[in-house]
Amino acid sequence: MSELALGIDVGTTGVRVAALTRDGSPAGEAAADMAGPDRRSPDVWARALALALERLGRAIDLERIGAVAVDGTSGTVLGLDGAGAPVGTALMYNDAAKDPAIPDRIARVAPADCAAHGASSALARALELQDRPGVRAIRHQADWIARLLAAAPVPSDESNALKTGYDPVARTWPDWIGDTGLKTDLLPAVVPAGTVTGRTSGAYGLRKDARLVAGVTDGCASFLATGAARPGDGVTALGTTLTLKLLSDRPVFAPAYGLYSHRIGDIWLAGGASNSGGGVLAQAFSPDDLERLSARIDPSQDSGLDYYPLPRPGERFPINDPALEPRMTPRPDDDARYLHGLFEGMARIEALGYRRLVDLGAPPLSALYSVGGGAANATWTAIRARIVGVPSTQAEATQACVGVARLALPHLPG
Repeated sequence: MSELALGIDVGTTGVRVAALTRDGSPAGEAAADMAGPDRRSPDVWARALALALERLGRAIDLERIGAVAVDGTSGTVLGLDGAGAPVGTALMYNDAAKDPAIPDRIARVAPADCAAHGASSALARALELQDRPGVRAIRHQADWIARLLAAAPVPSDESNALKTGYDPVARTWPDWIGDTGLKTDLLPAVVPAGTVTGRTSGAYGLRKDARLVAGVTDGCASFLATGAARPGDGVTALGTTLTLKLLSDRPVFAPAYGLYSHRIGDIWLAGGASNSGGGVLAQAFSPDDLERLSARIDPSQDSGLDYYPLPRPGERFPINDPALEPRMTPRPDDDARYLHGLFEGMARIEALGYRRLVDLGAPPLSALYSVGGGAANATWTAIRARIVGVPSTQAEATQACVGVARLALPHLPG
């Protein structure tokens, strides 16, 4: 009977699971919402995990699962007592430390290119968690979920540990973390993503000897789901904002642009986010208008308009200017030509973003995958191919559970 790889994605509102065959084809998928008064509660996560796996078990035989990997929301951390039980609720990826002195303590000792700066970093949340009575360990969301499946304690991974201050270049917790006041013995051991960390215990209907594999954050897992796997592979997410991620054979750090790199095995995932994107289009046009007007545009032609579309003043990447004004004038009388100019403006931002990543040390863009709502617009896609200079490749999948399952695939028995 063929073995399957399982990916578990713990998101902000639910748990999604996917099983892949040995060749990467989908074998089954299921999901469960987080039901309960507080999605910060690990008990709520555990119930959603149980329900998602129960539903998957109706479609496939869970005994076929030979390897498992887990992703979680980036920067979500929780405190555990001496028995490994949660002490209160977790601090989520978007929770800021309440003590204003905490980010100052980090800023005094952390390198400028570290991803752990700010009140909303995982390190800031860890500093707050350690003061809860009874806390004997601090773990990331993905670590804790993996432990529910495991026969013995498991380490964390280099992706989830990044915003807690882990140094992915030296592959160690740096000495300066102790200078922030954090009790470093609370931190987990860390291994590269994709490393076998243990075996399953038989919990949740899984068999007792499936291999547990270190995962990544949910954002990295979504990237891997597309099929991007080589340095130079890029993924553009065309959502409310415009997010670019590029696989690199070397790390890229640029704090001025909010850029840092996740380490996934021996390659790096660097990315940046522009404030431009679908949010600008939604301010000007309804979905029906976008479809109707897009059909009138010849994507092979230039509109003659020079726009930098933003929903409001301020930009992060590829230009770092909190006061940058949108440039969306003059507006022609023809709405189709106006939309044409907006599409081109966003495509130029995308092209500049990838050039900026190259200027900062990443390899040139060689393959481009597109995800998000805007990826379905054929006119925008054709304009982007003309301006960015690399045609879009169809993403194999977009779900994070599929991406993290890909990390487990190489470790199937036999």
